[in-house]
Amino acid sequence: QVQLVESGGGLVQPGGSLTLSCVASGLSLDHYAIGWFRQAPGKEREGVSCISSSDGSTYYTNSVKGRFTISRDNANAKITVTLQMTSLKAEDTDVYYCAVGPTLPAQAMCLVATPGFGFWGQGTQVTVSA
Repeated sequence: QVQLVESGGGLVQPGGSLTLSCVASGLSLDHYAIGWFRQAPGKEREGVSCISSSDGSTYYTNSVKGRFTISRDNANAKITVTLQMTSLKAEDTDVYYCAVGPTLPAQAMCLVATPGFGFWGQGTQVTVSA
């Protein structure tokens, strides 16, 4: 059974930092793409940052470039993807979802993944507010 468990969300002041983590288990993929997406009420889900295990590529949506850093790790048959978020802004407030799918370049993963593609976590709330 595939499971994705996200953690690290919370309330932070503008300019602050948070680190999101997602542990994916139950997968049998030699190569994969994994990343973070966010969605506010009434808006479309947006690919924030993705990383590919096959070619090592990373992708960041323009609004987070230079502020967010994605990394991944494989250990004990689990995949961990981490998103370090710095210089947070009010507009970063959203529910953040982790998703993993079959091998794709990172940009493709972030641009094409929908809730029906691959596997998704339940989401973690990030609120940036004074």
